[in-house]
Amino acid sequence: MKLKSALWLVPCIVVSSLVMSPAFADNNPMQRVDFQTDVSAVLPNDILRARLSIELSDKDSARLARNLTLAMNDAMGKAKPYTNVKVSTGNQQNWPIYNDKQRLDGWRGRAEITLESKDFKAASELLAQLQQGLQLQHIDFAVSEESRKAIEKTLTTQAITAFREKADTVRSAWGAKSYQLVNMNLNSGYGGQPRPPMMMSAMKMADAESAPVQDMAAGESRLTLSVSGTIQLQP
Repeated sequence: MKLKSALWLVPCIVVSSLVMSPAFADNNPMQRVDFQTDVSAVLPNDILRARLSIELSDKDSARLARNLTLAMNDAMGKAKPYTNVKVSTGNQQNWPIYNDKQRLDGWRGRAEITLESKDFKAASELLAQLQQGLQLQHIDFAVSEESRKAIEKTLTTQAITAFREKADTVRSAWGAKSYQLVNMNLNSGYGGQPRPPMMMSAMKMADAESAPVQDMAAGESRLTLSVSGTIQLQP
């Protein structure tokens, strides 16, 4: 699948608060003003994460544990050729099953496997194979840490530039000759428009065996960086 490579940088400047004390009317030489500026970028989601599981029942707990282990080993074997897909085993647990008379009637167990990859085609092919024995529980898409860090550098520069421009606008609007920076804080936020997770309900094994390779549409997410701070106006 081909992902969009373009990034939309959307500067957004917000004046969150202006703190003006009554002393300003008395020509106080130092006057503090608080405000905030925000810039954001829309990025294509470039990483896929998925979780699959299997649940089995057996009268013998040891045999149940063995069968779960065999299922996980089989899944890891199918995943081995897909070097672009990071695969790891997740939670595995057994619990007792009691009958109506509260007597032990058997055991049930569950095991999970997780996938993570930037190669959507390879991940989709592997998911189709794994569903021959496992049930797909969850798929979601996100922006990778590498992509976020790369765009944060650009957004940081833009946010600080926007803050300085707003500071100069505030200085000019109040007729001050200059200003001094008192403090400044940088904060980033990630979210906005990620693709909703795909939640899979119970699936018959016959249907899973014939599951086709799915075309993935990853969607987009928004990264926002905010600069908040305080300046002191000097009339």
